[in-house]
Amino acid sequence: MKKIGLLNGPNLDRLGKRETKFYGLKTLSEIEDKVKEMSTICKCIVDCFQSNHEGSLINKIHEWSDDDFSGLIINPGGLTHTSVSLRDAVVASGLKTVEVHLSNIHAREDFRHKSLISGIALAVVAGMNHHGYLYALRFLSEKT
Repeated sequence: MKKIGLLNGPNLDRLGKRETKFYGLKTLSEIEDKVKEMSTICKCIVDCFQSNHEGSLINKIHEWSDDDFSGLIINPGGLTHTSVSLRDAVVASGLKTVEVHLSNIHAREDFRHKSLISGIALAVVAGMNHHGYLYALRFLSEKT
């Protein structure tokens, strides 16, 4: 069975509590539960991980790559715009990747418009709130 990693970066553990006008009311746990429900339909296994620490995110990408995962759904949070190291880890992993953002980063502050991940991802989903994760999973399950 295909294995897909769901990786969430800094501050996404605060979903449902922070800036709900941008990020919605669902908690990260609720989003992960929805993705896992969808994984049975997509006939794949999803492993979820969140960290506020860049190195932990990079280590998890390496682990999934070594464990023969085929895909990665990533919401890098604020690291989207700053982390060359996270980008390099995604490239080195060889995982087919979809970048997800709950809000439309292109309709927000200028510094959010540039993503270091988008150029190496198969697809980018932004502004669809928690639904973006489900679309990313469906897409990856067909592409991996």
